[in-house]
Amino acid sequence: MTALPATADNVLLAEAGEGTRVQFQGIEKSYGSNQVLHGVDLDIAPGEFVSLLGPSGCGKTTALRVLAGLESADGGAVLLGGQDVSRIPTNKRDIGMVFQSYSLFPHLRVDDNTAFGLRRRGVGKAAAAKRALDALALVGLEGFADRYPHQLSGGQQQRVALARALVTEPRVLLLDEPLSALDAKVRVQLRDEIRRIQLRLGITTVFVTHDQEEALAVSDRIAVMDAGRIDQIDTPEELYLRPATAHVAAFVGLSSVVPGVASGGHVTVWGRELPTNAPADGPVEVHLRPENLRFSGEANAAIGGVVEESTFLGSIRRTLVKTDAGDLVRVQHDAHQHPSFGDRVHLAIEPVPVAVRATGLG
Repeated sequence: MTALPATADNVLLAEAGEGTRVQFQGIEKSYGSNQVLHGVDLDIAPGEFVSLLGPSGCGKTTALRVLAGLESADGGAVLLGGQDVSRIPTNKRDIGMVFQSYSLFPHLRVDDNTAFGLRRRGVGKAAAAKRALDALALVGLEGFADRYPHQLSGGQQQRVALARALVTEPRVLLLDEPLSALDAKVRVQLRDEIRRIQLRLGITTVFVTHDQEEALAVSDRIAVMDAGRIDQIDTPEELYLRPATAHVAAFVGLSSVVPGVASGGHVTVWGRELPTNAPADGPVEVHLRPENLRFSGEANAAIGGVVEESTFLGSIRRTLVKTDAGDLVRVQHDAHQHPSFGDRVHLAIEPVPVAVRATGLG
């Protein structure tokens, strides 16, 4: 879908700004005796796209709801553009939000659904209609204004929900797993559209997802959450290549876990010494990325093993190998290599930094 020219023909594009700074300062939240957020600190630059990534129950949606004002924090402060909005209601925070469910009014046409927030703010009918059409054009639904939600596909309905969130020109856009109900192809298309629109508008965006591929694809930075805390916040490249913890290594990307022994900033695996940033000594669990393992001749190999399975993934293959040490590891390699079940192979390890966790830690 072609992007719209940044001219005054479209009010949203003509008034694109630089975004608003978003800050969490020691945010705490409990439900009864269950503490969901443990002093969360977060600083999002104006116009930045930050994803909150983590498994179910890690606190990411609660953090988003606190930012939106849908939940009140038990401690700490939420700042928008340097202003403490912790006690300001949702409708006064100037935030647009898109949920997993489309939440469209079934009895209203697409243009009226889109203009709903404007009309509630007292914008005149003609002005609201023009701005609704601008928002629909931005999400690629120019010709759908007079349809009803039941006449749209799931992806189109979510585009309407996005247009409705953007039409009020909010300072911050919040996205709560907005793609999880869509099929894979539509999900990728809409994901890319959201990123394109966000860049064009310059709007600060916080995106909640449990899908690491989505987060890696669209984010300027990703905050990986676990048990109500941020384990690491960094660029997608840094998170993947230099995970700060074993949890981050396990959640972002694919890893095989094998035993090793750490000492002095290095870890020994299968007789090979690898660098690690973790301050661990003694027995550890080592996270090996599949692209950092390769098939090798026996003379240069770290270990031998037997092929358990090999999966074709288009331009690459991933092959599961049971090593002579009893470990199961995945090797990512060229698709033209086609090892078969039971084949004897030998593996080498690229000397890149690895994430480790002390054995026995939860």
